[in-house]
Amino acid sequence: MKDFKDNTRERSDKEVLRRLVGYMKPYWKEFIVISLLLLISLAIQLLPPFLIGRTVDTVSDPILSRDEKIQYMILLSIFFIIALAIGNFVQYIQNIMLQKVGQKTVVTLRNEVFNHIENLSIGQINQVPVGKLVTRVTNDTNTISDMYTNVAINLVKNMLYLVAVLVVLLIISIKITLYLMLVIPVLLFATYLFRKFSRASYRRVRANVSEVNAFLSENLSGMKVTQIFNQETKKRREFKGHSLKLRNSYLQEILVFGIYRPIVYALSMVGAVIALYLGYQEVMAGILTAGILFTYYTYVGDFFEPVQQLAEQFNTLQNAFASAEKVFDVLDTKPDIVDQEDAIELERFSGAIEFRDVWFSYLPDEWVLRGVSFKVNPGDTVAFVGATGSGKTTILGLIVRNYEIQKGQILIDGIDIHQIKRSSLRKHIGQMLQDVFLFSGTIEENITLRDDSITKDEVIHASEYVGANTFIDKLPEGYNHVVLERGNNFSSGQRQLISFARALVYKPSLMILDEATANIDSETEELIQESLEKMMNISTMLIVAHRLSTIQHADKIIVMQKGEIKESGSHQELLRQKGLYYNLYQLQYDEKEATTEI
Repeated sequence: MKDFKDNTRERSDKEVLRRLVGYMKPYWKEFIVISLLLLISLAIQLLPPFLIGRTVDTVSDPILSRDEKIQYMILLSIFFIIALAIGNFVQYIQNIMLQKVGQKTVVTLRNEVFNHIENLSIGQINQVPVGKLVTRVTNDTNTISDMYTNVAINLVKNMLYLVAVLVVLLIISIKITLYLMLVIPVLLFATYLFRKFSRASYRRVRANVSEVNAFLSENLSGMKVTQIFNQETKKRREFKGHSLKLRNSYLQEILVFGIYRPIVYALSMVGAVIALYLGYQEVMAGILTAGILFTYYTYVGDFFEPVQQLAEQFNTLQNAFASAEKVFDVLDTKPDIVDQEDAIELERFSGAIEFRDVWFSYLPDEWVLRGVSFKVNPGDTVAFVGATGSGKTTILGLIVRNYEIQKGQILIDGIDIHQIKRSSLRKHIGQMLQDVFLFSGTIEENITLRDDSITKDEVIHASEYVGANTFIDKLPEGYNHVVLERGNNFSSGQRQLISFARALVYKPSLMILDEATANIDSETEELIQESLEKMMNISTMLIVAHRLSTIQHADKIIVMQKGEIKESGSHQELLRQKGLYYNLYQLQYDEKEATTEI
């Protein structure tokens, strides 16, 4: 089994960017339009300093009359207003298109992450706290969304604007611009250090966010246990520790950014002083006009302003890259269990099951099953009993391929289960587990799992078959009654009956019951027992039970011990052997007698 742990592999920016850009490829036509609009927006953005500079020169021109100056100012103002209106409209269209494309891209990524998680094995998913997986699908993809819809286009825009401004500065004065270039190496070095330290700080932030979400998910689910054992104070201390750790990582991130931005601002001031000092000399020498100097000075400020914006955008970009690393870590985890290329689809199977010398371990060399072999005939009811940890539940999990065996072979109707598509295999197997999980929604939606092909009549019939209608019909909304999270508004027995109806409505060829009657009252158990007796004549049934009274009518009872089959036979046959099963039966019988006497 391949380990799936939340240890994010550090990837280069180039690799992360290449993969993120890959999700944008389906929308390349939209990005061409966005790019054209961007160029128009940039051209209009470059106009104001030039127009203001021309205005200064026009006003100070002694040759022009007062009326000519006013007429020029009016025309210039009209042109400026029109350009501003066009620029705002273009930017509006660009932003709308970008948001739509960005959101579509993130939806694609989010769906891919969720679908990939669904394809991972139960063993792989169990290795990572649920809160961390939730963070990957929600928080991390939202952070990436901000990159697509905001940072990416502005990053390109500011870089192009920097190049355009630099070209204009060189056109106006090569001499002054060359002197300005002296601050560029310092700026690049500061940016390099910022990039290095900010990436590390963002990795810490994302890791700590995941830790907090995982802690919350686990402890909110287990709040009942926390309160029962009066552990609130301890849990508060633990949460405070996680919260402080997250706070400190945020402060480190802010510190890195807080140092970088003042450096950029200081360099911009140095550039402005150089521009004013050298520009004044060239104005005095008659090389430049006052208007052109003003234009040059404004462009110098415009040169460093995008650099500061780039720092902010780079801030978000590093956050997105850190989130992308974690998302790609999930996507790069290959599922342990996959269908073979030639796997077949089964329309239905009779329910014949065979284990041939099956060995299985969750951890290397710690065998849970040791050479297990048995056969189940179609329509038979077979029960597995034994002490906790003997391998009973593991056998049921292997049949539906929740895990892969290390040695041996498992066959259904004489076909190796590796040759059957997982979806086809599980489609014909109904499972009723001890820990019933109900989803938010109605009772009917929990029984059908929102499968529109299942009719209301089939739901009612399945519910009546298992006796769930005895309490559903008493509810005001009946089958439309709302189920709260995890079914907390129902008793354990009622949840189990809903689960049983859910299994039956899919008409399984094989029914699996894993401690299905362990947490229910005697009245509900009696209802389920009646349903079980009906089911025994419909499909093959495999049962794991601690209550031996529930399996006495099974066709075969298999006794497990330390991963091996020790005994096998009917209830009466095993009692006559006076072995392990006999001892288990006597033990439960004595406990029952003692309880009755009390």
